[in-house]
Amino acid sequence: MIETVITRMIAYNHGDARRIHHALKVYAFASAIAGEEKMPERGRMVLETAAVLHDIGIHVCEEKYGSCAGPLQEKEGPAVARPLLEGLELEEEEKERVLWLIAHHHTYTGEKQLDHQILLEADFLVNSVEEAMENEAVEAFGRRIFRTKTGLFYLQKLFT
Repeated sequence: MIETVITRMIAYNHGDARRIHHALKVYAFASAIAGEEKMPERGRMVLETAAVLHDIGIHVCEEKYGSCAGPLQEKEGPAVARPLLEGLELEEEEKERVLWLIAHHHTYTGEKQLDHQILLEADFLVNSVEEAMENEAVEAFGRRIFRTKTGLFYLQKLFT
């Protein structure tokens, strides 16, 4: 099923190789962290789907607002993602969770369930490199936000 989600994301983002690559990298980190953290199969499928689609609202945001700021992506992304979930082997509550994760992938406050935590960590691992963040800033963010053993391990090994 994830192959179909990836294919749909690539078709939607045609011509935008940078964003396609970003989504695939976030998916790879999210999948690896979820596996190491022994996340159950159905929850992992939901997380991986959300990871592939987490930034799907960017083009709408750029057209509508001239910006792809995180809160705008959270606002617009679920509506863009919903039709991409049609016909997938997901229960309705799983689709709703995918959409919720997309709507909160820049929300760092509050209590987080494991899928949300992993998505935040995976997205940050990729963004920190793509945005060429200084190691000190990465380490400070990691101390504040990262909670999974695997995410912390990846953060340490990538930046120290």
